[in-house]
Amino acid sequence: MKDLFQVIDTIQLSEKATLLTELNNEYVFKVDRRANKLEIKQAVEKLFGKKVESVRTANYQGKKKRERRADFGRTAHWKKAFVRLAEGESIDLV
Repeated sequence: MKDLFQVIDTIQLSEKATLLTELNNEYVFKVDRRANKLEIKQAVEKLFGKKVESVRTANYQGKKKRERRADFGRTAHWKKAFVRLAEGESIDLV
C-alpha cells in the first residue's frame, strides 16, 4: 500500500464508536478504500504504538444528492475499520 498516513484518514467519534471503545476496547477509523486488514493493522500499530488484536472492515456507498433533478451527484464511497486493541491497551484521544 502507500504511506501509513494515507491508510488511516480519521478517527470516528460518535455515540456508537464511544460505546464500542468503552465496552470492547474497539476504535473506529475512516480508512482508505483500497487498504486491507493487514495494512490497517500495521498502520495502527506503528502510528499509535499499540498491539492490535483484530480488525473488521465495512464498505459504505456514497449517498445521492439533489435527487429532484435529472442530474444528481453522489458523495464519495468510503470504508470504515473497527480496530480491537489488546487487553490493557488504549489510545488517548485528547
